[in-house]
Amino acid sequence: MPRYLRRGVVERVTADGNVLIELDESSARHQLEVLGKCGVEGIAICTINSYVNPAHEIRLRELVHEVLGDDMVVSISSETSPLAKEYTRASTTVIDVFMKLIFTDYSAHIDRELRELGFDGELNFADCAATLLPWQEALNRPFRILFAGPAAGTISSVRLGAAIGENNLLCADVGGTSTDVSLIVDGKPFIENTFELEHDLVINALSTEVYSVGAGGGSLVGIAPSGGIQVGPGSAGAEPGPACYGRGGTQPAVTDACLLMGILDGEAFAAGEMFLDKEASRAAFEALDTPIDFSERVASAYWLAVSNIAEEVLNVAVRHGVDIRDFALMSYGAAGPMLLPAVLDLLPLKNAIIPPYPGLFSALGLLSTDQVFYESRSAYMVLSPDNADQVAEVFDEMERTLRERVGAAGADLRVRRSFDGRLLGQSWETPFIEITGDTITQDTVGDMIAAFHRAYEDRNGHRFEQIPVEGVTYRVELIVPSEKVEYIPVENRAPFTASPDRLITLEYLTDTPVTAGEYQRAELAVGATVEGPAVIREDLSTTIVLPEQTALVGRCGELIIERKTK
Repeated sequence: MPRYLRRGVVERVTADGNVLIELDESSARHQLEVLGKCGVEGIAICTINSYVNPAHEIRLRELVHEVLGDDMVVSISSETSPLAKEYTRASTTVIDVFMKLIFTDYSAHIDRELRELGFDGELNFADCAATLLPWQEALNRPFRILFAGPAAGTISSVRLGAAIGENNLLCADVGGTSTDVSLIVDGKPFIENTFELEHDLVINALSTEVYSVGAGGGSLVGIAPSGGIQVGPGSAGAEPGPACYGRGGTQPAVTDACLLMGILDGEAFAAGEMFLDKEASRAAFEALDTPIDFSERVASAYWLAVSNIAEEVLNVAVRHGVDIRDFALMSYGAAGPMLLPAVLDLLPLKNAIIPPYPGLFSALGLLSTDQVFYESRSAYMVLSPDNADQVAEVFDEMERTLRERVGAAGADLRVRRSFDGRLLGQSWETPFIEITGDTITQDTVGDMIAAFHRAYEDRNGHRFEQIPVEGVTYRVELIVPSEKVEYIPVENRAPFTASPDRLITLEYLTDTPVTAGEYQRAELAVGATVEGPAVIREDLSTTIVLPEQTALVGRCGELIIERKTK
């Protein structure tokens, strides 16, 4: 007799004593009919062991289309994310359905409109590791393109860092709502196999390790329960935006503080295309319900935002055990240059680097990367030269699948293999351990074990070679090289002091107003030095050089800001 384990699943015992788990299709049909009456637009399917055997998920997808029609959007976990650990596989599959509902028509519309405008190139989307995929390929598993922007900034930092000889970088991308912080060591970012979209909503995707803090140009300034000034995590967003935008915002933001301080020029903001209302900013700060003096309100707003960012930069460094004195702070995002140089007054970083076009720097990262097609599979195996054939079979199957998908586009490609492993008995993995060699042999498996121990020690500071290594997830990437943005250094020139276009007054930055030089970045040649206090303006960003700081224009047009005394 069948025993109903849960709705839709049946356990049957065969005559020879084997136990079979089968779908109760009549119950599944009934549930789908109920969902259809509720107006469901998409369905995510995840069964507990489908990464080993996807048969039930495939049949459930067939039933969805039989009952609800062929147009119903469906994702099954065994295709979306065929990895162990059903919770993260389920959450990834749910997000995949949402992304299909949002992006499918949108992407087709973009491609169609571009073709009508005469575009004859290839439309690519970036994934969470800032590698590129043709848009149709990306939409097969759109959860991979969910969080591309911050990763693009990290890749852009890698490229510029290589050009100027800075391979150890703490990267900070300051936007309107948040600051995204990442780490580059020896020219390489940290890549993870999962990331959290929000608390406990985990996505199984290769992603550049990025940490975020609620501090940006649009961060709202308010009163904390203790009565002091508070900055963030709430944001004014683009609508209505900071009070100075004149779009109905009444609560001050960090941008309002920068305008009142004189860092921003309300007449020349966004190349003069947008006027910032200084009186609206003043009224917003005056309306705060606090006895704190007006000047302290503005100064506290600026320095709290800077402190929040500095704290997260320090946290990222501590998590990885690096000495921040050896790291430069790559400072970008439209709001980055007006906040991040001040971090040098709080942390003993090597310097702060403002790249060319800081507001577009992340976008440039997407012109500095390759097309990458990848597949991953889970298979729990204690690694040993004796099971080299099993390991090779997993990799070979994935590579065959990928080459079929890439087709002619992959004529000039390279293959990269990696795995996520753990010490036997652990419940978490050390991700993205690269495998060298063209084929998987007994010697290769031995190298995999040694590479795991090195990676484990680099990440955790300990080494346990006496404990066996268990492979969990295996990954193949086919990399199709693309043309990239190149930073071409000009001839180095002896430093010389630049002359300001005019003098301005900065208020609330220190206890008393200070006179600062104002410069146009486009007019500063390589080798030019700017003595702080100063403000360097460009169309889409503004850089502050604080008292006791100097800025030097580097060979690739970057601004290198250092403290005069360290």
